[in-house]
Amino acid sequence: MPGFAARPPATPTLLLDDAVVRITRWDFPPGADTGVHTHGMGYVVVPMTDCAMLIEEDQGNREVDIAKGAAYRREAGATHNVVNRGDAPMSFIEIEYK
Repeated sequence: MPGFAARPPATPTLLLDDAVVRITRWDFPPGADTGVHTHGMGYVVVPMTDCAMLIEEDQGNREVDIAKGAAYRREAGATHNVVNRGDAPMSFIEIEYK
């Protein structure tokens, strides 16, 4: 989103991509972000660490804390930037369903 200072990029690692799902591990050093993106598929996120996220969206920013091992899901069409707002590395698994 315009106006945000440059941040280090989060690192995606593709774990599986088949006819049913795409599974990606995302690793974020403190302050890293995914970059603004729109999800073309519905997805589930499962944190591998406790995650202190800043979600930057057109309608405003949200701070979201998700515990390691918890899960949430969203429908296709979500547009946002995900930022590690914590002072420790964070990781999660994103499972997109086709």
